[in-house]
Amino acid sequence: MDEAGPKVIVYGDGEPARDVVLDAVEARVLGALVEKQVTTPDYYPLTLNALVNACNQTSSRDPVVSYDETTVLRALDRLRDQKLASVSAGAESRVAKYRHKLTERFELAPAEVAALCLLLLRGPQTVGELRNRSGRLHEFASLVEVEESLNALAARQPQPLVTKLPRQPGTKESRFAHLLSGPLAAAAPDSPAATPSIQSIPSTPSDADRLARLEQEIADLKQQFAAFRKQFE
Repeated sequence: MDEAGPKVIVYGDGEPARDVVLDAVEARVLGALVEKQVTTPDYYPLTLNALVNACNQTSSRDPVVSYDETTVLRALDRLRDQKLASVSAGAESRVAKYRHKLTERFELAPAEVAALCLLLLRGPQTVGELRNRSGRLHEFASLVEVEESLNALAARQPQPLVTKLPRQPGTKESRFAHLLSGPLAAAAPDSPAATPSIQSIPSTPSDADRLARLEQEIADLKQQFAAFRKQFE
């Protein structure tokens, strides 16, 4: 037995990674950020409006949702608390833009990012479904490569990121699901995942407090940029 114990994953600031537990809204927001970084790099990082549209698009999403800006902002706050998202702004604009930090948080390879992104956006899927749907995110050479990526995600310590589900009656293949929302509760075969209503979202600081905090962060960023630019004047 290895007395050293399991490997502890460390993210950018050197702090050991804690378990991530996302609700359905946070998972959709994170998945949308990951997807758009790869598929529309010219428009990434995303404004709040663009991110809301990405979450609510009717293609490549399961379930289809209709989030408003407040719902997405609350999810972004919690993602930032878990070091899975960040906000930035340009020197000439007060428009905040958002980016994900999934890759830095878990040190993922591109194939692993693609598989996890699809599971965040479309729920449990088979190896074949993941390969067929991954073209814009990553070109998997074979089904074996998809399965190898899923197995690597499932074997991660201290927090496995995906799991292989029991094969459903009448189906030929097992599906995989992400574990960023915690261990999966027992559910009836092929039952749709429950999507929490806005009322079920945990309480957060008021919108005014959140916007004030965001404006202050943007002002700080602009001040830092101005100071940096003066060095070259």
